[in-house]
Amino acid sequence: MYALSARAVLDDSFASLTLKRNLEAGRVPLSEAPPGVIVGRVAVAEKETIADALAAAAEATKTWRSAPLSVRLDGLMELLHTTIRENADEIIRMLTLEGHPLELARWEVGGMCELTRPESIGFLRGQLWQEFSVDSRRNIVRRQPDGVVCINPPANAPLVSALLGITSLSGGNAVVVRAPRSAPFGVTSVLRTMIAPLLDELGAPQGVLNVVCGHPGPMLETWINSPHVNDIMYFGDVPSGIKIERRCVEVGKKPILELAGNDIVLVWKDADLDLAADAIVEGFYGSGQLCMVPNQAVVHPAVADELISRVVRRAESLRPGYPDEEGVLLSPVLRHDKFTKTLADAVEKGATVVTGGHGIQIDGTRDSAGFFLEPTVIRVDGLRDARRMDAVLHETFFPLLPIIVPESADDEILFDSFIEFVNTSLYGLRNSLWARDASVVERFVVGTVAGGLLKVNDSHIAFTTPLPSHGGTGLTGGASGEANYPVLRTTHIQGVSIIADPSPRSSKEEQRDAHTR
Repeated sequence: MYALSARAVLDDSFASLTLKRNLEAGRVPLSEAPPGVIVGRVAVAEKETIADALAAAAEATKTWRSAPLSVRLDGLMELLHTTIRENADEIIRMLTLEGHPLELARWEVGGMCELTRPESIGFLRGQLWQEFSVDSRRNIVRRQPDGVVCINPPANAPLVSALLGITSLSGGNAVVVRAPRSAPFGVTSVLRTMIAPLLDELGAPQGVLNVVCGHPGPMLETWINSPHVNDIMYFGDVPSGIKIERRCVEVGKKPILELAGNDIVLVWKDADLDLAADAIVEGFYGSGQLCMVPNQAVVHPAVADELISRVVRRAESLRPGYPDEEGVLLSPVLRHDKFTKTLADAVEKGATVVTGGHGIQIDGTRDSAGFFLEPTVIRVDGLRDARRMDAVLHETFFPLLPIIVPESADDEILFDSFIEFVNTSLYGLRNSLWARDASVVERFVVGTVAGGLLKVNDSHIAFTTPLPSHGGTGLTGGASGEANYPVLRTTHIQGVSIIADPSPRSSKEEQRDAHTR
């Protein structure tokens, strides 16, 4: 597989893609490629190579699972944190080559640094091992590794998702990562040149980390049918993810799903509207092609007009551009047809287009054939029927942001409807609130059960140690969905009770007399 520069594709997609096909078919030599078009080359794994990776991982976990937490948790996470920080510029460069806007790439790398801070390590250590002295016993509650974890990262954020997934190594697991064929360069390069040396430094066994590039269908099928595989961490769309979940359960493997988001931002009447507007516009980062950005906002009627005007000003200031340019936050959107269909459905059902709605070229010129889409804000009046619109009911994954203005009502009733709207979402990744009233904040925190992460008066997409960055309820995480700490999701609880010097007094007698203590 040959990896193309995103800049080259934006300049001339036909020529770039033709060159890629010819190189992969062996019709032209690499020496004929113009400078800057090809950024890397990755081998596509044969069936035997995939099987070898699984066997190597299964063998490695026999040794790695016995490594002390000071090595596989503290040691690995500290080295991972240091390595990402020291190589941040190079990782960001790789991300922009693959098409991630520069500001977005900085956010991704900063997030990985945040998630590996000492506070996160300390939290995870407490989850993985707790000891208690009870009577004459040394009692331990610990989490043991599941074994071999296979990770299928998404095409839109493969590198950072792979880095998140490999933190399951700290649980004592061995890992196999599939590098997506559409963006294999960053994953294979960083794991091979930056992460593998860390494991060598820690004395980890060969085979504990594996990366293979291949077609998703056959590889996932191999994983599901392999006796070596214990867990499959799948990032992707909902229909595919639910099928993977079902197949995993049928053969006794643990599915860990990272699917769609459809996050909601609630804005109360006393909110700081400027900051709330900033958070809502995060929904356009990467042109909305990120699972954890806001997908819609529900706004108190008393401040709706004022907030919408602020959001529109910010949305209209966003511009397309090459991913390595300063200030660019929009990404190309490959399929405009679904955007057009979803927008038309919303308008037909009563939504009003406030701004946007057109395709644009890289210079911002409106063009239905352009790679980009204008950030589009629609106003939806009425909360009760808002989910009749596909733009509200489902994750959109393009720059279309509904702002929902509920029917006027008493504030008590209105806020209850806000909470009910969040809790009845089909999805549950992140949800957030903007409000100053402490009682409103408390009601939100106490009453909101949907979601893996709740944010109050904060950036919707910011990473905050030691809180989780991924995972959620509903269609976001499947039947067992919850906040996703990979170290915890790929391990299982085990209790241990040890009596160093057995007493003549039997356990049965102790149980009989327990009620007297």
